[in-house]
Amino acid sequence: MSARIEPGRLRRLGPANWVVWRVVSAASGTADAKLFSTLGRAGGTYRGWLHFAATVLRPGGRISRHETELVILRVAHLRDCTYEMDHHIRLGRRAGVTAELLANVLIGPSASGWSDRHRAMLAVVDDLIATKDVSDGAWAGLARHLDDRGMIEFVLLVGQYDMLATTITALRIDRDTFR
Repeated sequence: MSARIEPGRLRRLGPANWVVWRVVSAASGTADAKLFSTLGRAGGTYRGWLHFAATVLRPGGRISRHETELVILRVAHLRDCTYEMDHHIRLGRRAGVTAELLANVLIGPSASGWSDRHRAMLAVVDDLIATKDVSDGAWAGLARHLDDRGMIEFVLLVGQYDMLATTITALRIDRDTFR
């Protein structure tokens, strides 16, 4: 499959979006972070999405960076989004997601070795991706570990990466090549 929308460069991205694309590409270890060079063509909509995406990933929330990566990897796996997997395997390593943990993420909440908190998180991810809702049992399980704010942040995090997987898939954004 080839990309439905060609990634942009300076003329199509504009100066601000071009700078963001260059910074993200360098930080990711790729010459072209195609997600950013493609979505950057949407102008202000792209910058609004960047703000939202940065907010759900920000430090100081109820969900640690390590847990965030477990959640994103589970979403990417369930959505069969190799672009997200490629990037978040790399980011997950930096956040302490080992090969063993990644293997368990692929199995899901039934894998052995999860804490009650992580098992509950993965169960809610599975519900949200499968049904776009959360069963009362899965909700109660996660609510034992997160307060109301944390529950909202969690649903927004899953929704953000589900939406991103949809966007990547629909636009047929090509996988990045890493240095």
